[in-house]
Amino acid sequence: MLYHDVLIVGGGLSGLRAAVGLCEKYDVGLVSKVHPIRSHSIAAQGGINAALANNPDARDDTPEKHTFDTVKGGDYLGDQDAVEIMCKEAPVIVYEMEHWGCPFSRFPDNTIAQRPFGGAGYPRTCFSADITGHVLLNTLYERSVYKDVKVYSEHVVLALVTDGNLCHGAIVLDQIKGEIIPVAAKATVFATGGYGRVYLYSTNALSNTGSGIGIPFRAGVPVKDMEFVQFHPTSLIGTNILMTEACRGEGGYLLNNKGERFMERYAAKAMELAPRDIVSRSIQTEIEEGRGFEHELGKYVQLDLRHLGAQKIMERLPGIRRICLDFIGIDPIYEPIPIMPSQHYSMGGIDTNEKSETVVKGFYAAGECACVSVHGANRLGGNSLLDTIVFGKLASISVDQYLQSDGFKPDEKLLMSKKAEVEHKIKQLNSGGSQRPFKILDELRLTMSNLAGIFRTKDELQQALSKIIELKERYKKVNVSSSKIYMNYELIGAWELESMLDVGHIIVLGALLREESRGAHSRRDFPMRRDAEWLKHTVATIGKDGEPNISYKGVTITKYEPMERKY
Repeated sequence: MLYHDVLIVGGGLSGLRAAVGLCEKYDVGLVSKVHPIRSHSIAAQGGINAALANNPDARDDTPEKHTFDTVKGGDYLGDQDAVEIMCKEAPVIVYEMEHWGCPFSRFPDNTIAQRPFGGAGYPRTCFSADITGHVLLNTLYERSVYKDVKVYSEHVVLALVTDGNLCHGAIVLDQIKGEIIPVAAKATVFATGGYGRVYLYSTNALSNTGSGIGIPFRAGVPVKDMEFVQFHPTSLIGTNILMTEACRGEGGYLLNNKGERFMERYAAKAMELAPRDIVSRSIQTEIEEGRGFEHELGKYVQLDLRHLGAQKIMERLPGIRRICLDFIGIDPIYEPIPIMPSQHYSMGGIDTNEKSETVVKGFYAAGECACVSVHGANRLGGNSLLDTIVFGKLASISVDQYLQSDGFKPDEKLLMSKKAEVEHKIKQLNSGGSQRPFKILDELRLTMSNLAGIFRTKDELQQALSKIIELKERYKKVNVSSSKIYMNYELIGAWELESMLDVGHIIVLGALLREESRGAHSRRDFPMRRDAEWLKHTVATIGKDGEPNISYKGVTITKYEPMERKY
């Protein structure tokens, strides 16, 4: 058994920021499925929002205006007190990262450069070319090395250990040694990222299975607003690698097969810089109405950067150019990029407050696996990197306050009992069942993309729900070909598949019950937002039968009364 004051699960931006905030005072152990600088935070490209007012077109920008844009962009489902905290903290976070060595791009006066992003009234997105997540993650990892944070790479969390009211730690698989280890901790922080790989078409890393949401759900922790799934407008055809919103922030156009900048039909003022949910639906509509292009890998529209010129592309978007050259053999200096919408981000997640606390004492969550809710029904570009670092920091403050005021000691017997339960369950996966995990996963992903995607209907969602219930029954007979636990990725996949099925189930059930269109949740049969009935959060808890129970709770409104969202 391992012992730490604080166990942090996830080595991306949220997990590292929490660790850096706690390690000087407490014994911190950070568990990561991959080496921290392989975390999916590294894939973020375009930038991090903060009202620095450095851009000549944003001299009167303020955190209050950032708050309003975020609330409006989230279609008024965000908790406004939490949004205010995030936006006020944003300049502090950006300057903190700068002082720790993050190499932001600069204006000629040497201030941090800021570019326009969708749904924002001002150009407030700070960036480092188009590798902003990369430089932020490396900066925080270097800080964690300097602070001597204990990191357990290639370790996978299999279960959260709670007694219903208190968290005692987690059960972890050391893949390299092939050992199952209970980790006792006075406080546990999950910072495990999103659930993108529940979908067939996603910009997310393969490691983003959503198990960091499914595991707490199985342990009795509520999850919130899971039906709100963001589809990024611009992913590269075939691979679905992200083509950052910075492409449009720097002036890129979206074109259909008639050569039209079609966003004029859908958001005449904001054009290509409308919020992501609007742009994604617009692209999908163009494709469905026959104005897309045909490709052996699917239908698409064009992202055109050619008019920006070679110098600007190579200075501001070098990573995008490199990806296009390497993965599809085109140079965006001379050719338009073939793009399609695909799943990108999870607005929903573990139900937390603005302090990253959950209903289980001693258990915290931050980043994409958490739902504070600051993004409401639709996240604005540039707010995800901000969310991860702000709430990683606030989680560290909350944990510090908790540990100062509580003499709680983890229950070792409870941890050992949970370890035995996990070991028994692993043996069941080797019991000769008839179902292969990859086949169930393939069907789940196809179901989610085809029936719970950008546009939704009651019939489609009911079909998806029936299919997922069928897949959950088949999962009971799943079989893994090898009984070894040393570097057995098939075993990990089979284990995480249970969480993926739960996540898919909650997304579809929440979407079926929510009879309105709000943000990224778009019902063709209920095309309008309905505040009187649906200005509320969806909360899912696990029932005695292991299936999700749905309830609702109110949205915190402070200064900004809901109004029609126009761009």
